[in-house]
Amino acid sequence: MAVSLQKRLGRFLRQRRGDLTLPAYARKLGISSSSLHRMEMGEQNVTLKTLEQLLKRLNCRIVDVFDDLEMRSKAD
Repeated sequence: MAVSLQKRLGRFLRQRRGDLTLPAYARKLGISSSSLHRMEMGEQNVTLKTLEQLLKRLNCRIVDVFDDLEMRSKAD
């Protein structure tokens, strides 16, 4: 079964956080600690605006988060 986009984003954020505390990482991202926690757990719906903000603050691209989606869509 495919992993949801929310779970993928959550895993990505958790990996990028590394050893930073949840509050410190949330400040870096410009979001609340509770929102970050829900995102990491895959329980938070994220708007495109919020996703864009996260990507800018992390200096990464959407393909860095959802890297295998392009491959799957080409196979369909």
